[in-house]
Amino acid sequence: MQKILLIPDSFKGTMSSSEICAIMKKAIHSYYPKADVVSIPVADGGEGSVDSFLAALGGERIAVKVKGPYLEDMESFYGILPDNTAVIEMAAAAGLPLVGENRQAGKTSTYGVGQLILHAARSGCKKIIVGLGGSSTNDGGCGAAAAAGIVFRDASGDPFVPVGETLSNISSIDISGLDPEVAQAEIITMCDIDNPLCGPNGAAYVFGPQKGADEALVKILDENLLHMAVVIKRDLGKEIAEMPGAGAAGGMGGGMAAFFDSRLQMGIETVLDTVGFDSLLEGADLVFSGEGKIDFQSLRGKVVIGVARRTKKAGVPLIAIVGDIGDNVENAYNEGVTAIFSINRVAVPFREAKLRCRDDLFLTMDNLMRFMKDLQMPQS
Repeated sequence: MQKILLIPDSFKGTMSSSEICAIMKKAIHSYYPKADVVSIPVADGGEGSVDSFLAALGGERIAVKVKGPYLEDMESFYGILPDNTAVIEMAAAAGLPLVGENRQAGKTSTYGVGQLILHAARSGCKKIIVGLGGSSTNDGGCGAAAAAGIVFRDASGDPFVPVGETLSNISSIDISGLDPEVAQAEIITMCDIDNPLCGPNGAAYVFGPQKGADEALVKILDENLLHMAVVIKRDLGKEIAEMPGAGAAGGMGGGMAAFFDSRLQMGIETVLDTVGFDSLLEGADLVFSGEGKIDFQSLRGKVVIGVARRTKKAGVPLIAIVGDIGDNVENAYNEGVTAIFSINRVAVPFREAKLRCRDDLFLTMDNLMRFMKDLQMPQS
């Protein structure tokens, strides 16, 4: 076995994708010490996305002072890859962990995310990847847009920065002040959900409660997002209310499309394109992917399935190493997955399994490598 690619997602709450790659590589080299093992850590756009890209490709972490969820000053960051592509995770300026127990979805802002976008564009980055995930906000991305120069006015003509509870005050939107460097950049938004902006499956109803919104506030936030969408359609000529993914990150999916002319794209597709996966796949004997649990939701195109679709085209086998296996995942094999193995070796509940996950991952990989070696697979 001469070349193996490792491209797992993190196992939420237990191991980062970088940790998983390191453990897999150790097990592989125990049996195939000369194999070229290529590690490609993956994150879905939320917390850890910048570090995953930097671990996979190299580059630089840039520290920036921005406004946090409640417009307080805070230290944030983004990454610049070797090809001068910027990678931004909105969680670094508007993430749920940043607000702690003070969760007020009607008052939080994405302004700091816009400052990160602005800094990256003014630093010469012509391509900017923005990962949506883990947000504390419900402002439809208006805060980010305001930071980049877009002006929101109320009925009196006064400019203001909308938050979730004040989106209904938007009377007009003027995009003429959008920073020219931002306007010229190609902005790709990593978005792994297909929720619309409004309604029972929209941003407020599905994600608002985890951000501190009670039933009454959820209704207000939903109505306010719809109002924003109506003004966007009138002033910008863009229809976002029913756009798949518009409801991501408190409506920021829709805001990224409307205000930044950004393309919403599945996170794994963005990762695969950015790391040049198709080229890395050339000459590979085997690919290992994985995630915390593979289930019917995974079949929509998350990490394992997204990778499998590429490996299938190339005729390279893919083995999925996962924490748990759900029901009704048989279609994964049609998508290109060769086999699926759970690392829960002793069938214990998650609270126990997570304490031994690293050892169990290594032992699972060790078993597979032992089996492959016994099959007399070519090695170097």
